[in-house]
Amino acid sequence: MTGPRTSRYARDVAVVAFAQSDHLRRTDELSEVEMVMPVLHQVLAATGLKAGEIGFTCSGSSDYLAGRAFSFTMTLDGVGAWPPISESHVEMDGAWALYEAWVKIQTGEADTALVYSYGKSSPGSVRDVLTRQLDPYYLAPLWPDSVALAALQAQALVDAGETDESALAAIAARSRADAAANPHAQLRGAVPQGDYQVRPLRTGDCPPVGDGVAAVVLAAGDLARQLCERPAWITGIDHRIEAHGLGLRDLTDSPSTRTAAQHAGLFDAPVDTAELHAPFSSQEVVLRKALGLGDTVAVNPSGGALAANPMMAAGLIRIGEAAARIHRGASDRAVAHATSGPCLQQNLVAVLEGDTR
Repeated sequence: MTGPRTSRYARDVAVVAFAQSDHLRRTDELSEVEMVMPVLHQVLAATGLKAGEIGFTCSGSSDYLAGRAFSFTMTLDGVGAWPPISESHVEMDGAWALYEAWVKIQTGEADTALVYSYGKSSPGSVRDVLTRQLDPYYLAPLWPDSVALAALQAQALVDAGETDESALAAIAARSRADAAANPHAQLRGAVPQGDYQVRPLRTGDCPPVGDGVAAVVLAAGDLARQLCERPAWITGIDHRIEAHGLGLRDLTDSPSTRTAAQHAGLFDAPVDTAELHAPFSSQEVVLRKALGLGDTVAVNPSGGALAANPMMAAGLIRIGEAAARIHRGASDRAVAHATSGPCLQQNLVAVLEGDTR
């Protein structure tokens, strides 16, 4: 085996294991700790590592979903924080926790990292909770929820001639059909488009509300090859942010995604797989254009966020699903994308490659 095709960083870092829970509409009988623990055990078992052998641990979640401050401290019971561990947390999707862990390994302060994220959306109204991320002076007082804002973006795409309702329905149908092979997906197989949620978005164009957990293990250099038969090397990773004010942005485009992709080296060579964090069917249209994805690229073969969208974990799942395809030889070069904020405000792009064969 030779190494990954390209390397632009001080250390070669790879995803060597990925695990996720079954994503469910409700998990009333489970606490966050009870949700997290089985997934952590599974991802560590895949590498043969014990918790004490992990150099750095980083998690992603949201206190707004949990409804209490410093909620992440409870799930550390699922990790095992004694003897003391090197640990950090981000108050957003686990994809950004992965970025922090990747930086930690790049500095040489760790050779391995455990990254996990989780979200329980079922206890409250996600559409209302997400209004809290809006501008507090001009937008938040109007209470536009996440679906209404996504519909605003979708209508802008329709008005610009970028898509139409039948094309959006086709995206939703393809995603749910692909999810039929994904045992963890919340929605699988044919799902009716249903009624309008906010025109032009129907129920099928929107993500399901549910609970779920994801975890990955990162490792550097030769250690990655010892832990995984075919590591998924992170040959590029970058994240960018756009203006907070929706009126300052062209909602039919995503320059932050394009810029992140350029800095991650996406355009240096073709990709065969793209796992896009597009919670709404219309957002796949925007992301395909920003990333320059052609029809030969398998987009969201896992079903994507339209099939399972656990808040704060769906972005990390995109990276994990792309890595898993490389692990099993179904992909050689893949791009994974994660987003946070309204209408694709913040975007992270990671390029993953398998050892050349």
